[in-house]
Amino acid sequence: MTVLKDISLEAKNLAAIFEATGAEVVEMDFLQISNLLLDLYGEDIRGRAFITNDPVYGEMMLRPDFTIPIVEQHMANNVSPARYTYCGKVFRRQEEFPDRPREFMQVGYEIFDGANPAKADAEIFSLVNDALSGIKVRISTGDIGILMAAVSSLSTTETRKKALLRHIWRPQRFRTLLNQFSGLSLKPHPIKDAKDYNKIIDKFEIIGSRNVQEIKERLQQLKSEHETAPIDSAEVKILDDILSLKDTSKVALSYLEKVSKKMPGIEKTVDNFAKRLDFLENNGVNLDLLDFEGSYGRTSMEYYDGFVFGFYSETHKDLAPVATGGRYDALTERMGQGKRIPAVGAVLRPDLTLLLRGNKHD
Repeated sequence: MTVLKDISLEAKNLAAIFEATGAEVVEMDFLQISNLLLDLYGEDIRGRAFITNDPVYGEMMLRPDFTIPIVEQHMANNVSPARYTYCGKVFRRQEEFPDRPREFMQVGYEIFDGANPAKADAEIFSLVNDALSGIKVRISTGDIGILMAAVSSLSTTETRKKALLRHIWRPQRFRTLLNQFSGLSLKPHPIKDAKDYNKIIDKFEIIGSRNVQEIKERLQQLKSEHETAPIDSAEVKILDDILSLKDTSKVALSYLEKVSKKMPGIEKTVDNFAKRLDFLENNGVNLDLLDFEGSYGRTSMEYYDGFVFGFYSETHKDLAPVATGGRYDALTERMGQGKRIPAVGAVLRPDLTLLLRGNKHD
């Protein structure tokens, strides 16, 4: 059984790898104001975070991760290139996995630099890969950016594309919408007598939690949706093929390059994928053993919008990921109020790396 001092020493050893790059060591407050986290995650975060109330700041959460407060701090001060590393505890409720710890250490590394995003992706992945040397792990990689580019390339309305993009990280809802928009399932009931509905609605100021104008706009959206032609079946097939893609990185790249000829809107993201693989190979990563999944990262990495990766124990299948990471360019723009800088980060669990190494530090 590992003890806290062993985990702390393991964390320091992992942090030293990132500090050696020249990254600035940062610390974040344990308590974070809830509003920002709720805006980014939605109400779902309440089921995963420990919440308390402050008489001045109102609702607050014990930090569920480091990335968001680091992005907030960086974007508030500057948008120049920077590298940060950190080591500390995060706190998560574990209703789905009751045997997992509610508080645990994380060691992380964040790169804010737009000079060469593909090179930065390869740098952070390679550092994590080296840090886990000697541990038997299964590596999964993906690219949310390719899927988002494919959705943005669909020959349909902007309203539909925005709806699909909003639910990229909710696979079941995404599938429901895609089936609806492509004619594979029933559309919302047509609004044939919108004027009659409006006459009734005008008698009220508020219905439920919505005002009259909001309800009228929703009725018009339903009417417009019913009148819009289905998404082309060939485009839906391409999207389904990307989602089901699972192979080695080289094979996946070859396939996606062929797909990009049919869907030119994904060419840029596929080109970035190719550049990333070149940098990874230069860093000594064996691409023949590096798997790629078109759907990877869609259920647990809500703010990632590009390259994503995870390291999982080969010997302890029930463990949480040993390390995860990915690119979150859009998050910097959202938190920078229009300012933007490409960014990528990763976190490791020293309690799990220590367990899997099978030893304690003296």
